[in-house]
Amino acid sequence: MTKPNPSESSQESVPKKRRFLSAEKKFQIYLEAQTTDKPIGELLRREGLFSTDLARIRHQVKEGALQRLSAKPGKKQEVANTEAYDAIKRELQDKERAMADLSVELAILRKKTNGGSWDR
Repeated sequence: MTKPNPSESSQESVPKKRRFLSAEKKFQIYLEAQTTDKPIGELLRREGLFSTDLARIRHQVKEGALQRLSAKPGKKQEVANTEAYDAIKRELQDKERAMADLSVELAILRKKTNGGSWDR
């Protein structure tokens, strides 16, 4: 009987945690990959990355640079947060509902005033 390796059983039971890199760390890795004379494989091993991860980082840097360089000069357009947008949208819908109700009341009042006297 062969005993299972204890390190194998512990690896199977605990799922590997996904590692998230900050934008600054990704850019640092990108710069190091571009400027260093050392083999890229050494950088990837040290950072625990695969070559596809580096390719993805390079693509993201290119997209970000193109987006930023294509931006027109001048005042930047503000982006409203979702909660504020939803609140304003609800307020507008409430006001439209109230306006519709008032227009119905106005139509009823016009009919009453044009149709005869108030004494009926």
